[in-house]
Amino acid sequence: MANTDDDRRPKYQRIADSLRKAIQSGEYGPGDRLPGENELMAAHGVARMTARQALSVLRDEGVAEARKGAGVFVRSFRPLRRRGIQRLAQEQWGSGRSIWSADIENRALEVDQVTVSEEAAPDHISAVLDLADEETVCVRRRRFVLDGKPVLLATSYLPTSVVAGSAITQEDTGPGGTYARLAELGYKPVHFREEIRSRMPSKGEAEQLSMSAGTPVILICRTAFADEGRPVEVNEMTLDAASYILEYDFDA
Repeated sequence: MANTDDDRRPKYQRIADSLRKAIQSGEYGPGDRLPGENELMAAHGVARMTARQALSVLRDEGVAEARKGAGVFVRSFRPLRRRGIQRLAQEQWGSGRSIWSADIENRALEVDQVTVSEEAAPDHISAVLDLADEETVCVRRRRFVLDGKPVLLATSYLPTSVVAGSAITQEDTGPGGTYARLAELGYKPVHFREEIRSRMPSKGEAEQLSMSAGTPVILICRTAFADEGRPVEVNEMTLDAASYILEYDFDA
């Protein structure tokens, strides 16, 4: 019988496939230890490097995680389903709820590493916000930690002329967050635009997000617009790709 395409693939990919199927079938559940290199070598008759590559595939996909001195385990963190449209609906922040409440259900969310400062606007931010020369921005930096796992870094830029003296310049912006405060200031967001890219993380990003080696990040740049198309916020977000499912639900 002729070899199939699967048979011609490298052995480490076939081993990774068999382990993935075992995880999907429930043979290995969240937090379970996967067979180690020695076990895979014996079971499949392969060299150590091949076994190591197979486990690396699962780690790079975010399916498994290595624990120093203990082995490779099925990842126990449940990916966050980011509902890209529902989370930004006015009924969310307009009623005092966090936009995250559309995503996290009853899971534990913590925001840490929060800093708020007034800074000169980077050129690309100044261009998007249509700022005058030398006009500064309020910069809000924070990290979001879900169920004890860092999942997102966010940096928001807002014109100082718009938000000066408001709760937006404080670490805690209050119920409904930044968008509710903008509405109170007369700059209610009525339109959003998100641009999405991906790349490998910088060393600093990987450390802040506690990411496994080989895992990419998703970059989302969101611009919020008030009436008459005035841009009032640019939010640059860096997401651990293994921690997210991006969902966009809209009518045809």
